[in-house]
Amino acid sequence: MQIEHWHADQDGPLSELALRHKLERRGYRVTRLVYSPGMFFPAHDHAEDKIAAVFSGRFRVTMQDRESVLEAGDLVVVPKHVVHTAEVVGEEPVVSLDGVR
Repeated sequence: MQIEHWHADQDGPLSELALRHKLERRGYRVTRLVYSPGMFFPAHDHAEDKIAAVFSGRFRVTMQDRESVLEAGDLVVVPKHVVHTAEVVGEEPVVSLDGVR
Protein backbone atom coordinates (compact mmCIF):
# COMPACT_ATOMS: atom_id res chain seq x y z
CA MET A 1 0.00 0.00 0.00
CA GLN A 2 1.50 3.31 -1.07
CA ILE A 3 0.89 6.01 1.55
CA GLU A 4 2.35 9.51 1.55
CA HIS A 5 2.37 12.05 4.34
CA TRP A 6 2.23 15.84 4.11
CA HIS A 7 5.62 17.43 4.77
CA ALA A 8 5.24 21.11 5.62
CA ASP A 9 8.93 21.78 4.89
CA GLN A 10 8.47 20.52 1.30
CA ASP A 11 4.73 21.03 0.67
CA GLY A 12 4.14 24.23 2.66
CA PRO A 13 1.32 24.71 5.17
CA LEU A 14 -1.47 22.15 4.86
CA SER A 15 -4.64 23.62 3.38
CA GLU A 16 -7.41 22.12 1.34
CA LEU A 17 -6.31 24.12 -1.70
CA ALA A 18 -2.66 23.06 -1.35
CA LEU A 19 -3.71 19.41 -1.03
CA ARG A 20 -5.93 19.75 -4.11
CA HIS A 21 -3.07 21.28 -6.11
CA LYS A 22 -0.75 18.45 -5.08
CA LEU A 23 -3.15 15.92 -6.64
CA GLU A 24 -3.90 18.03 -9.71
CA ARG A 25 -0.17 18.42 -10.46
CA ARG A 26 -0.07 14.62 -10.74
CA GLY A 27 -2.82 14.66 -13.36
CA TYR A 28 -5.78 13.73 -11.15
CA ARG A 29 -9.30 15.16 -11.42
CA VAL A 30 -10.23 16.03 -7.83
CA THR A 31 -13.58 15.86 -6.03
CA ARG A 32 -14.18 16.97 -2.44
CA LEU A 33 -16.14 14.43 -0.39
CA VAL A 34 -17.32 14.40 3.23
CA TYR A 35 -17.88 11.06 4.97
CA SER A 36 -19.93 10.86 8.19
CA PRO A 37 -18.71 9.11 11.34
CA GLY A 38 -19.37 5.38 11.12
CA MET A 39 -19.38 5.31 7.31
CA PHE A 40 -17.96 2.04 5.96
CA PHE A 41 -17.16 1.08 2.38
CA PRO A 42 -17.11 -2.73 1.96
CA ALA A 43 -14.64 -4.47 -0.36
CA HIS A 44 -14.70 -2.83 -3.78
CA ASP A 45 -12.45 -1.64 -6.60
CA HIS A 46 -12.39 1.17 -9.16
CA ALA A 47 -12.05 1.20 -12.94
CA GLU A 48 -9.55 4.10 -12.72
CA ASP A 49 -6.42 4.84 -10.73
CA LYS A 50 -7.38 6.78 -7.61
CA ILE A 51 -5.82 8.78 -4.80
CA ALA A 52 -7.69 9.41 -1.56
CA ALA A 53 -6.23 12.34 0.37
CA VAL A 54 -7.48 13.16 3.86
CA PHE A 55 -7.80 16.83 4.74
CA SER A 56 -9.40 16.24 8.15
CA GLY A 57 -10.62 13.32 10.24
CA ARG A 58 -9.31 9.77 10.33
CA PHE A 59 -9.88 7.17 7.59
CA ARG A 60 -8.92 3.49 7.85
CA VAL A 61 -7.99 1.82 4.56
CA THR A 62 -7.36 -1.89 4.11
CA MET A 63 -5.76 -3.10 0.88
CA GLN A 64 -3.77 -6.21 -0.03
CA ASP A 65 -3.81 -7.50 3.57
CA ARG A 66 -2.44 -4.21 4.94
CA GLU A 67 -4.29 -1.69 7.05
CA SER A 68 -3.48 1.95 7.72
CA VAL A 69 -5.27 4.88 9.36
CA LEU A 70 -4.88 8.07 7.35
CA GLU A 71 -4.97 11.45 9.08
CA ALA A 72 -4.82 15.07 7.92
CA GLY A 73 -2.39 15.43 5.02
CA ASP A 74 -2.07 11.70 4.35
CA LEU A 75 -2.92 10.13 1.02
CA VAL A 76 -3.17 6.61 -0.30
CA VAL A 77 -2.70 5.53 -3.91
CA VAL A 78 -5.35 3.03 -5.01
CA PRO A 79 -4.46 1.42 -8.35
CA LYS A 80 -7.38 0.50 -10.59
CA HIS A 81 -8.94 -2.91 -9.96
CA VAL A 82 -7.27 -3.33 -6.55
CA VAL A 83 -9.87 -4.42 -3.98
CA HIS A 84 -9.92 -2.40 -0.76
CA THR A 85 -12.15 -1.29 2.12
CA ALA A 86 -12.38 2.04 3.92
CA GLU A 87 -14.08 3.42 6.99
CA VAL A 88 -14.29 6.59 9.04
CA VAL A 89 -12.57 6.21 12.41
CA GLY A 90 -13.84 8.16 15.40
CA GLU A 91 -16.56 10.78 15.81
CA GLU A 92 -15.25 13.38 13.35
CA PRO A 93 -16.33 13.41 9.70
CA VAL A 94 -13.62 12.83 7.12
CA VAL A 95 -13.05 15.51 4.50
CA SER A 96 -11.41 13.74 1.58
CA LEU A 97 -10.09 14.94 -1.73
CA ASP A 98 -10.50 12.02 -4.12
CA GLY A 99 -8.55 12.12 -7.34
CA VAL A 100 -9.06 9.90 -10.39
CA ARG A 101 -7.25 9.63 -13.72
